[in-house]
Amino acid sequence: EIVQLPLDFVRQLCLKIQPERPESRCDKDMDTLSGYAMCLPNLTRLQTYRFVEPRPILCIEIKPKCGFIPFSSHVSQEIKHKVCRYCMHQHLKVISFIVGGYASELLGLNVFSERWKKFCGKLEANKQSLRTIKAVDEVANGKWKRPSKYCPVDLFSGAYIYLFLLQNGELIYGCKDDQECSSDWNELARHLKPFFFPSNGLVSGPHCTRTIVKELIHVITLALLSSTDACRAGDMKTVPVSQGRSYCEASAFNKELVRNGKHKLESSGLPRGCLLYKTLQAQMLDMLDIEGLYPLYNRVEQYLEEFPEERSTLQIDGPYNEAFYEKLLDLSTEDDGTIAFALTKVQQYRIAMTAKDCSIMIALSPCLQDECAEQRPVVLASKTRFTFSVSVLDLDLKPYESIPHQYKLDGKIVNYYLKNVQAKDDPVMSSLFKENEDCTLVLHKV
Repeated sequence: EIVQLPLDFVRQLCLKIQPERPESRCDKDMDTLSGYAMCLPNLTRLQTYRFVEPRPILCIEIKPKCGFIPFSSHVSQEIKHKVCRYCMHQHLKVISFIVGGYASELLGLNVFSERWKKFCGKLEANKQSLRTIKAVDEVANGKWKRPSKYCPVDLFSGAYIYLFLLQNGELIYGCKDDQECSSDWNELARHLKPFFFPSNGLVSGPHCTRTIVKELIHVITLALLSSTDACRAGDMKTVPVSQGRSYCEASAFNKELVRNGKHKLESSGLPRGCLLYKTLQAQMLDMLDIEGLYPLYNRVEQYLEEFPEERSTLQIDGPYNEAFYEKLLDLSTEDDGTIAFALTKVQQYRIAMTAKDCSIMIALSPCLQDECAEQRPVVLASKTRFTFSVSVLDLDLKPYESIPHQYKLDGKIVNYYLKNVQAKDDPVMSSLFKENEDCTLVLHKV
C-alpha cells in the first residue's frame, strides 16, 4: 500500500536514520521529496490470520544468501567452482569494508604511540566518519571483524543457517554481520522455554538449553520444508541442477564432516513445493555467472545506445508484470547472438540476484489442538504445536545498472581471496580469520 507522509516528518526520519546506517549503505539516500512511502505488513506476526493473535509470537528471520556453487563454463577461476562467493567475500570485507582500507597502516601499530595519534589526526583531517574512526580504533585494539562460519550453501544441503530471533517484534537473539556474536544461549533458552515447554519442570538442568534449541531447529525445519504450492513461483520451470560440486570447501560444516571421516555431503532432497526449493530455483537462474553475463549486458547496452527509445519496450525499468515473467521461462544457454537472448539472461540474472539477497520470515504462535480445525498451517514440537506463516521480503528487483558493479566486485572478491589463501601461512594474516561464534544451527533432515 502506498501512503502519503508529511515532508517534514520524512526529513526528520532521514536525519535520525542516516547516522545509524552501516558505512556501506551511507551512499544511499531516502526519498525525502516525493512524500510517499510503501506501507508493509508486520511480518513478525502471523500472516495467515486476519485478526491480531492474542498469544505471544516468535519470529525467525533467515538470510538464505546464495545456495549453490557456480557451474557455468564461463567461470575463469577454478576457485569459484570450489568456494561460494559469500565465503570469499567475507575475507575482502575484513579489510576493505570494516576498516575502510587502513589495515596496512594499522598492523602492528601501538595505540599509545605518537604514530597512532598522527594516524587518528589524518582520519579527522580527511573528514572520515565517526563510524570509520571507531572501526579503526577497534582494529588497532585487536578487535577485528572475523569471517562468519555461516556458509549459505549449507542451508540448502540441510546444515547451517544464520538467523535472528524476535519475540513479539523485539530482537532476542542474533548477531550483526560486522560484529562478533556475544549473545548468551542460556538467555535465549530462557526466552524460548515458555514456547516449547509451557509447563514448568518438564525440562531443566544442564541439558535444558540444548533440548530447547533442538526443538527450535525442529520447527524451523518443518516450516522451511512445508509446501507453498499456492504460490505462483512454483510455475517456474525447473532449472537443471549442477552435476558439479554441491558443497563449499570453505564451509565450517564441510570441514567438520571431513574431520569425522565423512568426505561427501548427502543431498538433502528438498521437497519441490517448499520455499527453500523455490528460492534455490530462482537463484539458479544465474546460469552463466557474472563472467558469462557481462558480455550480454554490454550487448544490450550497445543496442540501447543505438535505439534508446527501445528501453521501455524491452521493459528494462518495468512494468514487471505477467508478460515480463513469461519472457524469462527460456532456460537455454546457447547464445544465438540476438538481443532477445541477451536481454532474457540479463533479466534472469537480476531475479537470481534478488533471490540471493532476500530474507525469510517465519512467525510461530502456540495453539491449542482444537484450533487446528481452522485450516491454518501447523507444525508440531514434542510438547506443543504452533500455527505459523512463512513470508519473503526484500524482493524488489535488483537494478539493471548495478551489473557493471557486480562484475568488478566479483573480480575483486576472487582475486583477494586467492591472494589471502596463498598468504594463509602468514601468522599475522591467519590470526585474523579464526573461527568465531556466529549464530549457527544444524538442521537435520526430517
